Amino acid sequence: MSDTVDTVTHAPPPTHEEPDPKRWLALAVIAVAQLMVILDSSIVNIALPSAQKALHITNADRQWMVTAYTLSFGSLLLLGGRIADYAGRKRIFIIGLLGFAGASALGGLAVNAPMLFGARALQGAFGALLAPAALSLITVTFTEVKERSTAFGVYGAIAGGGAAIGLIMGGILTQYASWRWCLFVNVPIAVVTALAALPIVRESRAHGNTSYDIPGTATVTGGLVALVYGFTLAAQDGWTSNHTLFFLGIAAVLLVSFVVIEVNSANPLLPMRILLDRNRGGSYLSALMVGSGLLGMFLFLTYYFQSVLGYSALKAGFAFLPFSMGIIVAAGAASKFLPRFGPRFMMVGGFGAAAVGLLWLSRITPSTSYVAHVLPAELLISLGMGTAFVPMSSTALFRVNPHDAGVASATLNTSQQIGGSLGTALLNTLAASATVTYIATHAHTKANVVAAQVHGYSVGFLVGAGFLAVAALSALFLVNATKADLADVGGVSGEVVLA
Repeated sequence: MSDTVDTVTHAPPPTHEEPDPKRWLALAVIAVAQLMVILDSSIVNIALPSAQKALHITNADRQWMVTAYTLSFGSLLLLGGRIADYAGRKRIFIIGLLGFAGASALGGLAVNAPMLFGARALQGAFGALLAPAALSLITVTFTEVKERSTAFGVYGAIAGGGAAIGLIMGGILTQYASWRWCLFVNVPIAVVTALAALPIVRESRAHGNTSYDIPGTATVTGGLVALVYGFTLAAQDGWTSNHTLFFLGIAAVLLVSFVVIEVNSANPLLPMRILLDRNRGGSYLSALMVGSGLLGMFLFLTYYFQSVLGYSALKAGFAFLPFSMGIIVAAGAASKFLPRFGPRFMMVGGFGAAAVGLLWLSRITPSTSYVAHVLPAELLISLGMGTAFVPMSSTALFRVNPHDAGVASATLNTSQQIGGSLGTALLNTLAASATVTYIATHAHTKANVVAAQVHGYSVGFLVGAGFLAVAALSALFLVNATKADLADVGGVSGEVVLA
């Protein structure tokens, strides 16, 4: 999945100064940082089974290797963009790189599950500083429209292609070195990039009102952590246990408090006006559902490939490649079809096709053929997602005030990251419960244990299909912008790439 956001909310207005003579070198530095973040996401997916085995992580807790990162990243993303704008984008870019390197080293050295999960959360926090700082630097470095378009095209290509590269690198490192090197590999990349940024990247910062919404950040982060932890406890203790209900109740209180704070704050982390437009709201709800359904799919397919079909880590990486390629191809075609068909038709069709693909995956068995069953479903999901991502990004900025362009684009990515955190936790809980139930009602043979695992994955795919169906319905009933209306969208659209 990508960690790409756009934070131009407080970018200074264009000036007539001479272009930065080092701007293309600066783009190369920023692109390397983006590639590292994308690689980390897809590399870690492949490393999951090996890390779980090495650190004796339970099936109920394994999702924290994904959700600790996405939860931290998503809940701190908007704040990270403001910190970069106010404290200095170059400074925060370098701090984000060095912090990401340190957190990666800590994860690679992990001796137990809590240490690994904590390191992943730290990676997410520094990623929430790094990603918006990087995009803001592109915005202020390239002031000429044509050059800026080229720069964002390069950045977007890195985001799309990096996921595929990460899948192969993850397989190679896990198979021929260790799963730990899937984290260690970030250290030299981040340190060298930070050193290169010092003389090349130009500093910039916003002026005027530079206050932070700390209460809003604290309540939304605490509420989301409590919600994910409540889902995890449900897999161990049941949905009606006192511990589960306690944390779900805490989550509800904190998240309601967040909304109240945002409504009454003079400088809110997430202005409610961004959400209340029906087109933008439909886009954000779709992104939330997409994250919820697809990140769980990656989790279960990773385990299905390696634990059930017996694929090596490298072969599992190649097995995911058609998904990445399908998204890249479909997104390229969608950008040409959007002016002809408009956003609603493409979003409904794309999300609907992806939901059918996940429904298809829910029919897997321990002896399912990859070529005959998994590959066609992967392609259907990826082509549907690529078709829907482009109009979803466009409607996220539909008629937004230029002052809110950055926060509107960041909200789209935040929705997807938060959806991924909550969805992965929930789907993993449901899958683990389904596996336990299957074992309890069947003879405890080796074949039935494998069948129970696959049954759990099937339940996860089925619920994920439901999430994508909700994404299609939200587009159908909320998005009403026409193809002509999209000409009114301003700002730079955020790239949305899942890995």
